[in-house]
Amino acid sequence: MQIKGETLVNKLIMLFVFDKMESSLSERTLIDMCTSSNEWLNYMDCTLLISKLVSDGFICEIPGNDDPLYTITPEGRETLANFYINIPRSTREDISRFVKNNGSRFRTKQECKADYYQNKDGTYTVFLKILAPIQPMLELKFVIPDKKTANTIYKKWEDKASELYSVVYETLVD
Repeated sequence: MQIKGETLVNKLIMLFVFDKMESSLSERTLIDMCTSSNEWLNYMDCTLLISKLVSDGFICEIPGNDDPLYTITPEGRETLANFYINIPRSTREDISRFVKNNGSRFRTKQECKADYYQNKDGTYTVFLKILAPIQPMLELKFVIPDKKTANTIYKKWEDKASELYSVVYETLVD
């Protein structure tokens, strides 16, 4: 349910999303959750709200990532606590249900980054990362003989990242 023209309520909706996700979020994740996957906000309002919430001190940017992450500030939590009742109950319930069912998928999608490119010799280099709020938890770089294999690794990374991280960590720590 989209509430048009109600900036205060829209700010509260975005703060409520941060609260329910309980993690830092990229602009891309916020926009996807609030506009593409749901109709809580429209795209233009969503992009403007992020900068307004930063300038109002209700969210802040966490530096150090290629794709900036934002997190709710204590002032943002206090404002949400005082005014969340202004968010329609149906919207709060929809956000809570959506985050419960999809939150981990969105966190994984924003934390696991992959890319690849062709080298001069015809091989491909694949970059894989698991991002954390302050610095990457894991960065891997592979030289792969062909594009098909590079693309397969690229596509599987999001689903296999946590499993691979566990294996590498346990292997090196044991």
